[in-house]
Amino acid sequence: MKSDQVVVIGAGVAGLVAAIDLSAQGLDVTVVERMPGAGGKLRETAIGDARLDTGPTVFTMRWVFDEILAAAGTSLDAELTLQPADVLARHTWADGERLDLFADIERSADAIRALAGADEADRYRRFCERAERTYRTLLASFIRCTRPSVASLVKSVGIRGLGDLWRIKPFATLWSELGTQFRDPRLRQLFGRYATYCGSSPFEAPATLMLIAHVEREGVWLVDGGMYELAHALERVAKRNGVDFRYDAEVTEILVSNGRTSGISLASGQVIYADSIVVNADVGAIAGGLFGAAVTGAVTAPARAARSQSAVTWAMVAETDGFPLSRHNVFFSPDYRAEFDDVFARARLPSEPTVYVCAQDRGNASFRADRPERLLCLINAPPTGDLHHFESGEIARCEEATFRRLEQAGLRIRRMPHNTRVATPKTFETMFPATGGALYGRTTHGWSASFARQRSRSRVPGLYLAGGGVHPGPGVPMAALSGRMAAASLLADRASRPRFLRAATAGGTSTR
Repeated sequence: MKSDQVVVIGAGVAGLVAAIDLSAQGLDVTVVERMPGAGGKLRETAIGDARLDTGPTVFTMRWVFDEILAAAGTSLDAELTLQPADVLARHTWADGERLDLFADIERSADAIRALAGADEADRYRRFCERAERTYRTLLASFIRCTRPSVASLVKSVGIRGLGDLWRIKPFATLWSELGTQFRDPRLRQLFGRYATYCGSSPFEAPATLMLIAHVEREGVWLVDGGMYELAHALERVAKRNGVDFRYDAEVTEILVSNGRTSGISLASGQVIYADSIVVNADVGAIAGGLFGAAVTGAVTAPARAARSQSAVTWAMVAETDGFPLSRHNVFFSPDYRAEFDDVFARARLPSEPTVYVCAQDRGNASFRADRPERLLCLINAPPTGDLHHFESGEIARCEEATFRRLEQAGLRIRRMPHNTRVATPKTFETMFPATGGALYGRTTHGWSASFARQRSRSRVPGLYLAGGGVHPGPGVPMAALSGRMAAASLLADRASRPRFLRAATAGGTSTR
């Protein structure tokens, strides 16, 4: 066995990035994925000849991928075609009123002034300053930090930064702080929605999540060909750097010899020996024994009560009329608190859901309003896909409430069963085992929740973790950063220990 061989389990964004970084340092990297292709949660669905993004739909923090690809000898612009979104998102409420948010503060302030008055527009400007200060305070001290803690956070900001740290209100909830920022309940609801980017409730998540408002204002990008092209680009770069990909290859066991990782066993019976292993999968899958008994104690899985929200989605190709869709659209529930009580407290589908609609063809030069378009409709749902079957009648009632909400706003969608694909928490549990369908790892409820996420290093030497359930958190750029942290931790550990060749475990068959 080569002492510089690494296996990456899972070809999601985090796994792809870890493979790119490790191969750029000269390591022999094999990526093993049980699905037919790369992407993980960054996925697409085919409906006829159309291909739809049915995972993440928003591309932000492009600097993360600029850095990753520059280190690999290329650039984001060389691998993808991006264009900045003019409208970040279009929002509407039950009374039919609408508000567009823009990357430009003054355009958004003008829109807020028209909706809620000059005082709220001024409050929005101050909110933007607060969101930027929060982002700047936490970027180096938390987001980029491989092992953040309260102590390291305080140490990182230094004495001069303690004032900024206190002013970001880390112990307050997002909802309560938004109540001090805005008087108009619609704006409180709009910016409270950022908690759902972490699969959390704005009534429980910390006020620090307002930094997401700044992240979006720095730029939301439209990816030519759809978000799934990012997975293709990362896979392409990894292959150019010599990474070997093995798809339709399910890992049944992570092997441990002499107290550290020694390889993996596949469902096919093959064994791949490896000095180090990066797992791009949910922490619960490891703790739950899906990778064998030897590594169940390597991590601590979050309790079911700490799972982030799941979703019900409808991917479709359909004709629309009535409502002027943008690329990203939010149709708010008339009772926001009841919606999150349904999802988290009562563990049921919301009776009055907020609906997100991604109109993937909007913003494209080729879009024609007289033709069917690609749509992804999404609502929040409880992460109970491993406990609850979500029967057809329950989904039908949920669908009625969802599309009634859209019709109340004037959006009519002429959907047909053969052109629609529905996914539930049960669907996501099947795709991502041991999650219950939770799409964001653990919730970010309470000030300390972010510090409770699994770090890159596990308790088993040679085993590293990456993905949206690992620090620094969920979302495409954060998952990418977790992949970089896993690779950096692995490289640092290798540099600090003697290099040696270890005998292969008897009984296995090397595939090298």
